[in-house]
Amino acid sequence: MADENNNAETPVVENAEAVAAPAEGGEQREGRGRGGRGRGGNDRGGERGDRGGRGRGRDDRRGRGDEDGGEELIEKLVHINRVSKTVKGGKRFGFAALVVVGDGKGRVGFGHGKAREVPEAINKATAAAKKKMIRVPLKEGRTLHHDGKGHFGAGLVNVRSAPPGTGIIAGGPMRAVFESLGVADVVTKSIGTSNPYNMIRATFDALATQTSPKSVAQRRGKKVADLLGRGGASAAEAEAAAEAIAE
Repeated sequence: MADENNNAETPVVENAEAVAAPAEGGEQREGRGRGGRGRGGNDRGGERGDRGGRGRGRDDRRGRGDEDGGEELIEKLVHINRVSKTVKGGKRFGFAALVVVGDGKGRVGFGHGKAREVPEAINKATAAAKKKMIRVPLKEGRTLHHDGKGHFGAGLVNVRSAPPGTGIIAGGPMRAVFESLGVADVVTKSIGTSNPYNMIRATFDALATQTSPKSVAQRRGKKVADLLGRGGASAAEAEAAAEAIAE
């Protein structure tokens, strides 16, 4: 009789593997018919998390503002991953979120967080991204000053400045970075891995090497016009170009 009862409860255990984390954050107990009916809403929450990982849902949203400066930030949800851990008596589900945060004016950062619920994981990732924001010099406030390469793990990305009207030619996680950064014209190419975490890190490695004519002139003890005039431009043209450079 004991074997027959165990066989009758087996389908309930298999169906419970697709259920997301419970709302209270406690352990899930499988093999109970009443518990399987009560976790139906969490399964829909897991589906929302999967949709968000594919670039939908809370992909583009404005933050309520930084706690210190009160500035409005752009938060983009890049990827959500659901993981499970088998424990005694059932399975524990968790979520990992990857978020990119930027002010649209040359500052951007990324972070990831883990939690038992999707909103909490996103909040942790957003807080981590705000702490690691970097400033990238932009040419005319719309594109990069020069081309660059970034490398992390098996990922290699190439970023190139582009003329006005080009748009953001990038896909997946790289597009979220440049949209949050405030870049309007850029051409990118990703080679190697398609892992969103490694692609984001490789992109930030390329952005970290960006420099502006103003910073180079200060480091070398020269004027910006002196650097711009070395390409064959006249002194008047070099002065006009130097004045047009904001950073």
